[in-house]
Amino acid sequence: MARIDDAGRGAETTPPRTAVLADVDAAQGPVQADATSPPDPPSPAAETKAGRGKSLPLWQEVLVLLVTALVLAVVVKTFFVQAFFIPSGSMEPALNVNDRILVQKVSYWTGDVERGDIVVFDDPGGWLSAAEQLKPANGVQRALEVFGLFPTGGHLVKRVIGIGGDQVVCCNRNDDVVVNGVALDEAYLPKGINPSDTEFDVTVPAGHLWVMGDNRDFSSDSRSHTGGPGGGFVPEDNVTGKVWAIVWPSSRLELIDRPEVFDRTAFDAKPAP
Repeated sequence: MARIDDAGRGAETTPPRTAVLADVDAAQGPVQADATSPPDPPSPAAETKAGRGKSLPLWQEVLVLLVTALVLAVVVKTFFVQAFFIPSGSMEPALNVNDRILVQKVSYWTGDVERGDIVVFDDPGGWLSAAEQLKPANGVQRALEVFGLFPTGGHLVKRVIGIGGDQVVCCNRNDDVVVNGVALDEAYLPKGINPSDTEFDVTVPAGHLWVMGDNRDFSSDSRSHTGGPGGGFVPEDNVTGKVWAIVWPSSRLELIDRPEVFDRTAFDAKPAP
C-alpha cells in the first residue's frame, strides 16, 4: 500500500498486522475459539430450561398428587389417627351423639391400654346387631372404606375399667365400683346415674379388658355380655385406638384426658388368687 508522507514522497509501508488479520478473518469465515479460551456462558433461558427439565402434563401432575394423597390417607388411618362418629348416648357426657372424634393409635405402639382410657374396639362377637354393623355393599364403598371415607360399623366405644389380672366388683356399701379393692370415685358419670345397677364380681383374664359406658343406664357393655362368648371381656387385640379428641361440632372441640382417679398406684395391687 502506498502512502504520501509530509514531504510529498511516495513510500511503501506494511499494513498494520491487525488489519491483515482482519482481512484474513473476513475471507476465511468465523475464527474458531482457541483451545484455551473459556466457553461462552449459557443464556439465562437455557439455564432455566435445563434446570427445570421436562415437565409433566397437567393431568399427570393431578393424578400423581391424587395418588400421593390417597396413599398418605391410608398410612395415617392405619398407623396414626382414624376418625369416627358417635351414634349413641352410651358415653355421655364425655361423648355426645353425633360427635366426631379422632382415635390415635401411637400410644399403643409400645404401651399398654390403661384403666380409664376411652377406647374404640371391634365387636368381640354378638355385642352389636346386624343393623349396627354397617358394611360396604359394593366395590366403590369398599375402596372408600380403605381410605377412611366410608363410615362402616362394627366398632364400639367404652371406658376401660379393668385390665388383665384386675378384680372388678360391683358394688361396695356406697354403691361404688371397686377395682382391686379400691373404690372408684367416678365423677365423670352423668349426675343421678348409679355406677351400676347390675352386680358382678369378675377377674379380667390376661390380654383382655373390662369396659363400661359412662352413661351406665344406657350402655350395653361388659356387664351385659357376661353370659355370652368371651364372658363380657374384650381382647386387647380388638382395640383400634384411644379416643384423643372431639373435633366436631366446633362447640365441642376438646382433648380427651384420662380421669385422675385412675392414676392411683393402689390399683396395681392385684388381688391374691
